[in-house]
This record gives sequence, structure tokens and C-alpha cells, in this order.
Amino acid sequence: MKHKNISFSPPDMSELEVNEVKEAILSGWITTGPKVKELEKEIADFCHTNKAVCLNSQTACAEMTLRVLGIGPGDEVIVPAYTYTASASVICHVGATPVMVDVVKDTLEMDYDKVAHLINEKTKAIIPVDIAGIMCDYDRIFDLVESKRDLFKPANKIQEAIGRVVVMADTAHSFGAKRNGKMSGEAADFSCFSFHAVKNFTTAEGGAVTWRHINGIDDEEIYHQYQLLSLHGQTKDALHKNQLGAWEYDIVAPYYKCNMTDIMGAIGLAQMKRYPKMLKRRQEIIAKYDKAFNNLPIRHLNHHDDMHTSSGHLYIVRIDGVSEDKRNDIIIEMAKRGIACNVHYKPLPMMTAYKNMGFDIKDYPNSFDFYKNEITLPLYTKLSDEDVEYVANNFIEVINTCL
Repeated sequence: MKHKNISFSPPDMSELEVNEVKEAILSGWITTGPKVKELEKEIADFCHTNKAVCLNSQTACAEMTLRVLGIGPGDEVIVPAYTYTASASVICHVGATPVMVDVVKDTLEMDYDKVAHLINEKTKAIIPVDIAGIMCDYDRIFDLVESKRDLFKPANKIQEAIGRVVVMADTAHSFGAKRNGKMSGEAADFSCFSFHAVKNFTTAEGGAVTWRHINGIDDEEIYHQYQLLSLHGQTKDALHKNQLGAWEYDIVAPYYKCNMTDIMGAIGLAQMKRYPKMLKRRQEIIAKYDKAFNNLPIRHLNHHDDMHTSSGHLYIVRIDGVSEDKRNDIIIEMAKRGIACNVHYKPLPMMTAYKNMGFDIKDYPNSFDFYKNEITLPLYTKLSDEDVEYVANNFIEVINTCL
């Protein structure tokens, strides 16, 4: 077998992206402007929501959402222990307290029964995480927050209108996923996407937030709040200040700076044109991997059935009977064969920052058990069928050698 070099997750760029970016640069307008506004409309349409806001990262989207919701010191937000730090760090950014919950054994979904027990009068939001692009069970999540309405103490107008714990999904991985007839972006109260370079859909850096309409709250009012929060509390963005004679603006509060540029928006507009085919290719690759590994002691996630289709963001496998050290040896052996693998994720209670907050991985045994023998294989649209075969065949060889 000819040696190949397979990187983990390079961005899929084409001449379409080049031309859109060139057009933005030559237009003379490169910061937040018409291309970002157009991308927001396309994302809202794609996710079946009334509005979307594009910012410079999923992290910014999540933090600004917590601020729109008025969540801060004295409040608690429930988040899974098995996730990337951005799911939890934003809770700390606004001064609220992260409350971690374990996943259900052998799954990547938070333990909803434990979530129900953790909800109290301080709980303001739950942050489910769609790991690998597979949507969580939002029907069940809404059932449990509805059952705890009597405990909820609203702290601002939006919280009062919702009237229960807010479901604020980390949809960083799941742009384009569907479950029970709903797109990722319309299932939760608020959904925060990542368009980072390694994601299915990229704007180099960037992200977007969508939300379900809230009775009694104008969607334009929520949109305006995001604009203020993401641009220093300034009442006019550069696009509107640029109108003749329209220089004057006000600063309503000393807010933040996390807007998306039109150069990033231009990449996104090109990606939107290509995205359906990109999603289809991801599912094709997943099917090839699944078939190759079906008769091995390897467990993989369900990315597609009658009830759901994932965005195919990550191909996560677990190898039965393998220790953490042996798992790491397998990753090194794959690297020697030119194949970059990864681990998604090292649970947060194992990280210094969260250890220092008092979290202990011993309290999250299912998260550790999933992590210790987990490997993520390359999955991206630029992989050829030959590349996929190379990865699969080498992985099988390495597994058979190590077991």
C-alpha cells in the first residue's frame, strides 16, 4: 500500500470562495457589511428561523447569548463534563457558575435524569452539546425543563417571557444536522454554531447564533441586542455610519467587540452554495468507515437513521478493551503511517482550569470511560475514496496488531 499523508481536518476551499473574497476586498468594504448581512439571512433560512446573527466565533455567540439572557453572578448553568472548554468557559466569562453533569454510559449525551435533579432556583440555562454533529434529544430536554417551571426565577424580560430554564445549545458541530424533522438551529431556544477552520462549514473563524421566536419578544429586538453587545454598545455599525452625513452615534453601554467581517462572510456565502454536496460527501465517507469496521471490536456513533441525520462532523470510534495508554499508542502508530488522528474530548474535569474550580473526574465516570478508548479518525470532504480506504485499512491493521 502506497504511503500517504492524511491530515486531520483541512478546510475545503474552492475558486468560489476565492472569488467571493476577492469581490469583498475589491468592493472597498471588508468589515461587517452587506456580505455578513446576506449570510445571516441565508443561515436563518437554512435553519428555519426568523433571524441569525454572525459573530467572530461560536464562543462569542454563546457568551453574548448568555448576556442577552441576563445570566450572570449568582446564576447556575448546567453543562456536560464531556465537551470542549468553550461550552463551559463562557459561563465563567459572565460570572455565572458552571454545573457539570456526566454523560449516559457509552453515549455522548448528557444524563438527562441527572440534569433534572440538578435544576434548582439558581438554574438559568442548560447547554446541551451536539458532539460530532449528532443532535441531542431536545424533545426530552424540553420535557424536563417544562417539568421544573415552578422552580424558575426570571431575571430579565426574555427569561420572563420564556418562563423556564433556557435551552441554549452548543451546536458548534451540527450545522446542517436534522432530528425529528427539525434542523439544528431551530430545535433549541438558542443555538450557537462554529465556523472555525476545522468545521464542516467555515468562514476561517466565525460563528452564528439562531433562536426560536419567543412569544412577547420581538426578534428584531433580540437581533439589536446582539449588535450592541458585539460592537462596543454602539448604536450604529460602520455600514450605517458610512451613509452621507450619518456619522453620529451613541454608546449605550461599555460592551464587547466580536463582529464578523465581510471577508469572513464572503467565504461563508460561497460555502453555503456548496454545503449540500459537502454534507452528502461526509455521509458517504461515514458509510465507508462503518462498513469497514462492522466486524471489528470497534464501536462507532450512529450518524443516520429514520429519525435523524447528523452533519457528519467527526468520526468517533471506541476500541473495546483498550486502555488510555494503549489508545495513545494506536494514535502514534497511525501517525507513523501518515494518518493524523485526534481525541474528542478530554473531559473538562481532567483539565487544570476546571480542577482548580473543584471538579474531579472521579465524579464523572461515564465521561472518563468514553474518553479513555476514544479515537477520532480523519473525516473531511477533500478525502478521496482511496484516502478513506487507506485510513480504514491501516486502522484495521494497527488495531489487529495492538489487540
